[in-house]
Amino acid sequence: MRLTKSKFTTALTCPTKLYYSSNKQYANQSIEDTFLAALAEGGFQVGELAKHYFPDGKTIETLDVAHAVSETQRLLELENVTIFEAAVQFENCLVRVDVLEKSGNSIKIHEVKAKSFNSLEGKSFTKKNGLPNSEWKKYLYDVAFQKWVCMQALRPNIITAHLMLADKSKKTATAGLNQKFRIQEINGRKSVKLEGTLLESDLNPQILTSVNVDDVCANVFSATDHGLEVEETFDEMVTRFSRALEANELIETYVGVKCGQCEFICKEADTLLAKKDGRAECFMRTLNVPASTFNDPTVFDLWNYRGKHKFLNDGIIRLSDLDEEDIGVTEGADGLSNSERQWLQIQKAKEHDDTVYIDRAGLSAEMSTWVYPLHFIDFETTMVAIPFGANRSPYEGIAFQFSHHTVDSEGNVKHTGEFLSVEPGVFPNYDFVRKLNVELTDDDGTIFRYSNHENTYLNIILRQLLEDNEPPSDRDELIAFIKSITKSPKKSDEVWIGERCMVDLLEVIKSYYFDPRTNGSNSIKYVLPAILSRSSFLQKKYSSPIYGAHRGIPSKNFTNWQWITFDDNNQVVDPYLLLPKLFEENEEEQVILLTQDNELKNGGAALMAYARMQFEAMSDYEREELRSALLKYCELDTLAMVMIYEAFRSELGLHF
Repeated sequence: MRLTKSKFTTALTCPTKLYYSSNKQYANQSIEDTFLAALAEGGFQVGELAKHYFPDGKTIETLDVAHAVSETQRLLELENVTIFEAAVQFENCLVRVDVLEKSGNSIKIHEVKAKSFNSLEGKSFTKKNGLPNSEWKKYLYDVAFQKWVCMQALRPNIITAHLMLADKSKKTATAGLNQKFRIQEINGRKSVKLEGTLLESDLNPQILTSVNVDDVCANVFSATDHGLEVEETFDEMVTRFSRALEANELIETYVGVKCGQCEFICKEADTLLAKKDGRAECFMRTLNVPASTFNDPTVFDLWNYRGKHKFLNDGIIRLSDLDEEDIGVTEGADGLSNSERQWLQIQKAKEHDDTVYIDRAGLSAEMSTWVYPLHFIDFETTMVAIPFGANRSPYEGIAFQFSHHTVDSEGNVKHTGEFLSVEPGVFPNYDFVRKLNVELTDDDGTIFRYSNHENTYLNIILRQLLEDNEPPSDRDELIAFIKSITKSPKKSDEVWIGERCMVDLLEVIKSYYFDPRTNGSNSIKYVLPAILSRSSFLQKKYSSPIYGAHRGIPSKNFTNWQWITFDDNNQVVDPYLLLPKLFEENEEEQVILLTQDNELKNGGAALMAYARMQFEAMSDYEREELRSALLKYCELDTLAMVMIYEAFRSELGLHF
């Protein structure tokens, strides 16, 4: 058991996780996180690009630790050398350095991260005391650990530490740079393969910037408070982690708000596999809390409450053990205040009350202001470290898809329009807004979004239009349209609220509606199944295959589709689980699948599918399968909003 940089950064969040991560009998939810997988793949690509900034570098390919260490030592005997994936070991601490440059007795280590940075802004990595701030802590401690190991193992060389980051102030000169880095998986291990060759224009300007962080490392090494409630030097902390890992011993640590994000928890599927719940064990050891406590709603589930640490310090875990004075309830001016909603969630838990709360008067008053036809829109977007197109910056927002449903004054539902741009290397944002403008400007009907995402991305596109050195001829028209349906960002020199500013359906729910079956979440992925489980109106309407049917609900991607089905326990099946599987009709054809599974049922999977479609080396069959899946997924997102609206009307007894 070696203390690697990944295990070190894991221990830095919670030392107990060292033990759980090294023992497979514990459930680990992070393994299945497709969004994290997408981020990780971005990291692979950035790491491969960085190597091409050092054309004479030599890669340590072997995964065998002993061979990798000896090969690294052999290369370091050279006066000048650049090594990729250099293996450096001190006692049982092992690091694989992304890029190691040796010149005489001077060694530079570069930790490459798919993390955005603006070299023109000079943004600080640290707090006033010189230690890393929360945004940069894991990255800076990562490179500090590498520097520490190299300082111990490679004496008397002088070690300097650098972070190599995606620089948002730089723009690519060419299109297709991202697409040249293909992700491949061999024997379960992901890597990146360069397709074709990199041109000089691909590498100049360099969109990755290396920043010296020796000053921050020095502060980290001299500090005795590393956020673990233990007074110890950096050396002592590393030694403590290293020895525990080597002996396979569990490090006891405090329980707190951080435990709400713990990945070592059991879900139903894990219980069936007899997996252990690490978080429950922590609470049993430290607070003598029985594991059954987590079968009930806990303070970790309490929506949008920042004082959870007070409850945990007092040994309060269950929501049902809280009282009204613990929250400090204040009345909302229009609908539920945050604290009223929190207390409502607690009350439902205390009384084991599974019924829905609905402010009928408030919701009815809100709905009376809406103008028909109603428009429901949803965007699919992405930000990638290596841009897909020319003259674009790292992590520049891309809006590649939208879906649009309408409901007219007689209650007729229709999938009215959609947009999807997946052509490799094409910057879709301006066409995206043009098509959205066409979709929404025939009437003055109310426009709905769910959360602030759509408003944020339209403002991103507005800024792109303003800053474009070669703007489209219709720039003024596009800007005027964007401002008409949005509000200005919080940090904006110009302040506006459009005359048709989109209504946030999420805010409507937060103000007037609460369902304990969502477990405190307001995500549409939780709200929709909860509403479907209760609404007899929706169950009756959508249990027949009317969607995409002749004389049924018009759809652009579904035919004779039935959205309501029931499982063996007579519970409504989540509609996202009903989306068609990919590649089902072509099992015999030999297709190299770029997806990790044959489902597309969440936003993380959608952005991964889009990224894969940017690669030109894909069969026509797979491209069409992914395109079809994206269209269906996004259409369901706006239909979900329609269903919520229909459920509200039914609940209020409103009829067309």
